[in-house]
Amino acid sequence: MASIKNLKKDINYVLGDVIEECYFYELSNPSADTTKAQAIIDEAISSFDSLIDRVHASDVENKKAHFKSLKADLESVATGLLEKVNNL
Repeated sequence: MASIKNLKKDINYVLGDVIEECYFYELSNPSADTTKAQAIIDEAISSFDSLIDRVHASDVENKKAHFKSLKADLESVATGLLEKVNNL
């Protein structure tokens, strides 16, 4: 099982990359409306907060299954956010 430290780093890096892509879009398209990009950034931040809260949950019965579901949720959230960024 991977360490909790590595899982928190993965969450930080993946969602940080999504936010970075939004900022890159804003810089590349200065005349475009940035409200959609800001909404994606806000969604990434709230997803980060909820995933980190779930990492720190102490009332988990099966830790291995819990962390496996966290990784799957991170992947699905990141995929969804990147699709939104690509549609900008």
